[in-house]
Amino acid sequence: MHTYEVFTHYERNHWKLSDVDFSAVRRDLVKPEYVSIAKSAVMGESNVIAAVHGFLNEFVDDYDFSAFAVVWGYQEIQHHYMFKAWLEAVGEHVEDAPVEAMRAPYDPGTSPSATLATNIISELTVNHIYRRVATAVAEPVLKELLLKASLDEAGHAREFIHFCRERLAKRPEETASVLETLYVYTSDKKIKHPVSMFKSNLTELEDHETIDTAFEMFLEQVADADELDELQGKIRRVFGQMVDLDLSTNGRVRRALADVLS
Repeated sequence: MHTYEVFTHYERNHWKLSDVDFSAVRRDLVKPEYVSIAKSAVMGESNVIAAVHGFLNEFVDDYDFSAFAVVWGYQEIQHHYMFKAWLEAVGEHVEDAPVEAMRAPYDPGTSPSATLATNIISELTVNHIYRRVATAVAEPVLKELLLKASLDEAGHAREFIHFCRERLAKRPEETASVLETLYVYTSDKKIKHPVSMFKSNLTELEDHETIDTAFEMFLEQVADADELDELQGKIRRVFGQMVDLDLSTNGRVRRALADVLS
C-alpha cells in the first residue's frame, strides 16, 4: 500500500514537537500581528478532527487513503499544538470554546474526488502562505514553526494529488466534480480555504481570529501585488497535470468543464 511508504518516510524524517525549544522564544521580537497569525493558524489547524472524521466516512471503501488520512491527521494536529505552544510561550491564552466549535464534520463533497481536490487546494494554499509569512517574521521560533508547517503541507499536497489521480483513473466520471471544485476556489481574487468556506460563520468564532484573519493579513502586509495570481496559477497547473488538460486560465477551466459534461 502507498501509505506504508508514506508512513515509514514520515517516521524516519519527521520532526517532533518535543524538539522545539520554546524557551528560546524572543518575546521582545513578538509583534501583535504575529499573535493574530498564530491564533488564526490554531483555528485553521484545529479543523483536522472534522476533516479526518469526514475522510473516514466518505472513503469507507478505501483502506489505503483512510490510513493516509490518519497519518495526515497526526501531523495536522501537531501543527495545531505547536502554534498553541508558541502562543503560551508568549503569554497568550487559547480558549477552548472556539476550537471545540470546529469539531463538527464536513458534509461529503459532490464526489470523493472533489473532496480530495478541495484538500489539494487547501494544502497548496497554506504551504505557500506559511512559507511567505515566515520570510516576514522576525521572531525565530515562530519562523521555524511556519517553515516546518510549510514543508509538511507540501508533502500533504503531494499525497492528496497521488490519491486523487489514482481515483480519477478508476472513476473518470468524477473529473467534472474536480474541475468544478477548482473553479469555485480560484475563480475570483480571494484566497479560499475549506475552513473559511464552511466554518467561518460559526457563532463561537465571533470576535475571535479565524483562518481568514491570517489570509487578510497576508494579502495586506506580505503578499506582492501579483502573488494571488501566482498562487492560483500554480493550483491550476497542478490540476492541469493531474487531469492532463490545459487549465491555465479560468476560461479554460470553464471550457474543460463544459467538454467533460457534454
